[in-house]
Amino acid sequence: MYGKATETAIAAMSRLAEAYDDGTTRLSASDIADQRQLQRPFVGKVLTTLSQAGLVVGSRGPGGGYALARHPRDITIYDVFRLFERENTSDLCPFGGGRCGVGKPCALHDKLVGVQSLVDSVLHDTTFEVFHAAVKKGASKSSPQTKKKRQKTARRKTKRESYRAPRSA
Repeated sequence: MYGKATETAIAAMSRLAEAYDDGTTRLSASDIADQRQLQRPFVGKVLTTLSQAGLVVGSRGPGGGYALARHPRDITIYDVFRLFERENTSDLCPFGGGRCGVGKPCALHDKLVGVQSLVDSVLHDTTFEVFHAAVKKGASKSSPQTKKKRQKTARRKTKRESYRAPRSA
């Protein structure tokens, strides 16, 4: 549904939201890439863009790394999306000009407008707090040993799942 840069940025931001503690904990681009099973150089590039946009802060050297620039509840998915995607402001149907939008709308028009409205709502109304809260909730239920086991299991996975729609032939 979105490009590789958007997916990578959301994955990196979600990991930083999980680790958020008012900026004390910093994660390296390599740590984020390894934990999310992403390509290290690409994560570094995406983090640079996020830093330039003021969504993350980074520092070099020992103890350096990246952290969210503000609380996860104050950063929406849209804040990240807009950096990497062109927003579709058209309300035109996929049938294109001359078929839909001229006179009576096509049979799919209202459904497609509804889907776009739902996507817009998710982008604008969802903050990275969902990731931060999920970790806080999970932390209260599990011991540090259980957490370490989960992290080791997650690292063993070799292929990152993709949530992209299959391409049609």
